[in-house]
Amino acid sequence: MRTDRESMEYDVVIVGAGPSGLTAAIRLKQRAAESGRDINVCLVEKGSEVGAHILSGAVIEPRVLNELLPEWREMGAPLITEAKDDEFLLLSETGARKLPTPPQMHNEGNYIVSLGKVCRWLGEQAETLGVEIYPGFAAAEVLYNEDGSVKGVATGDMGIGKDGEQTGNYQPGMELHAKQTIFAEGCRGSLSKDLFKKFNLRDGVDPQTYGIGIKELWEVPSDKHKPGLIIHTAGWPLPSDTYGGSFLYHLEDNMVAVGFVVGLDYKNPWLSPYEEFQRYKTHPSIRKHFEGGRRISYGARALSEGGFQSLPKLTFPGGLLVGDTAGFLNVPKIKGTHMAMQSAMVAADAVFNLLGVDAPQNEATAYPENLKKTWLWDELFSVRNIRPAFKWGLWGGLAYGAIDTYLFRGKAPWTMRHHADHDQLQPKSQAKQINYPKPDGVLTFDRLSSVFLSSTNHEENQRCHLQLQNPDVAMSVNFARYGSPETRYCPAGVYEIVGEEAGTPKLQINAQNCLHCKTCDIKDPTQNINWAVPEGGGGPNYSTM
Repeated sequence: MRTDRESMEYDVVIVGAGPSGLTAAIRLKQRAAESGRDINVCLVEKGSEVGAHILSGAVIEPRVLNELLPEWREMGAPLITEAKDDEFLLLSETGARKLPTPPQMHNEGNYIVSLGKVCRWLGEQAETLGVEIYPGFAAAEVLYNEDGSVKGVATGDMGIGKDGEQTGNYQPGMELHAKQTIFAEGCRGSLSKDLFKKFNLRDGVDPQTYGIGIKELWEVPSDKHKPGLIIHTAGWPLPSDTYGGSFLYHLEDNMVAVGFVVGLDYKNPWLSPYEEFQRYKTHPSIRKHFEGGRRISYGARALSEGGFQSLPKLTFPGGLLVGDTAGFLNVPKIKGTHMAMQSAMVAADAVFNLLGVDAPQNEATAYPENLKKTWLWDELFSVRNIRPAFKWGLWGGLAYGAIDTYLFRGKAPWTMRHHADHDQLQPKSQAKQINYPKPDGVLTFDRLSSVFLSSTNHEENQRCHLQLQNPDVAMSVNFARYGSPETRYCPAGVYEIVGEEAGTPKLQINAQNCLHCKTCDIKDPTQNINWAVPEGGGGPNYSTM
């Protein structure tokens, strides 16, 4: 037990200023105002500001926002571009076939947004209601009471050098104690991983499965801009046995968001999701959207794809999980914001009611029970078999998706299972190598120039937050058996093999490039890489993503 940290007491502490964390904070304060009670709510965010680490397509359904803040239009919410035209294309190397848009992808009534801007606006609403928001402070440790229940969190120490010793800038972290702690860390949260183990939250459920989403934001000429246009694709450039696809959204102000998602259960260790994305942009049906334009931002993040059968137990003594931390994402719909916000609304209600009970209770068990009564549970259940059906490849997955959607209407009398992503890679000797074209610097780009556009920054003299549990495994297994796949699945050039030409290869970790996407923590075949939080305020700064 540490004695060098100061502590602060709150009713509720929330970890993460994404859509779910901010929604929970707003809802708690609303309930308190309605009841004439005063509760103090603290929210900590590891990004340098609210929205700094937020990355999504994004097309959002305003249904939960209508309930949370009914006057959002008058309040200046940055939902500007209404979705208009939906297209779903099946790409071959040179051609494109327009397919019927699946019902889950119809976007009438939705909005194309910068989710980072939406979160900054939600942060303003939360602060107006009295929520204390502390950006730039990374929650690095879960604190526990003597009875084993969650007591709160501690922010990370600042000023620890690469050698593990305190520097002249050392500042100990702060302990934030709460009656309830809401974990809204997003996908593959570092604290959530520990909670899964301590409370056995994943017992009896399928492994979570993930995708990596890589995104660019472009400014294009007015004659190329079609506000409200939404295009999704499947097929080329990915092989038919690899799950993935693209999105292309025309926002306001001549902006076009383009991104590519690859399921992290892919088998070929030579595959690079980043390079597949760059190839995708060269397709004749896609490149025309960017002619005469300029790329202004870049980023990447993992997303949870397991859905219904991968949901963990949501509550434990002293806290609960919301949003993408729990895995609330509708894969066929390619949307999770509406689910993240809905889960947070229900969780906040359960926590508020719990705080008002005189008898000591420390687990908000009403949260999952009430969530099962909402549209979220039904929606997630109805699409549960779509993603796992792609184990049969692109054609099998599309065919089953149509049958499940139109014939069974999501009520098939079976539930398909998921597998862990990290154990799917083939040895390099059994896989076909892929030769990717060199970037042209106009439409396609290298990773380092891309990282520059993410405004990623980490304090140079700090402990590496990408930890190898056994450094020898990086070469004896990853390099020897799989050809160091971390050098390809990382979208930021963090992992690099140096000295190979001299016959002394070794793994070099360029942690300062890290986009906090968590892909390495997920896909590493031996689960040897552990992503831990760096100092608060580090990482990307997505101003418009």
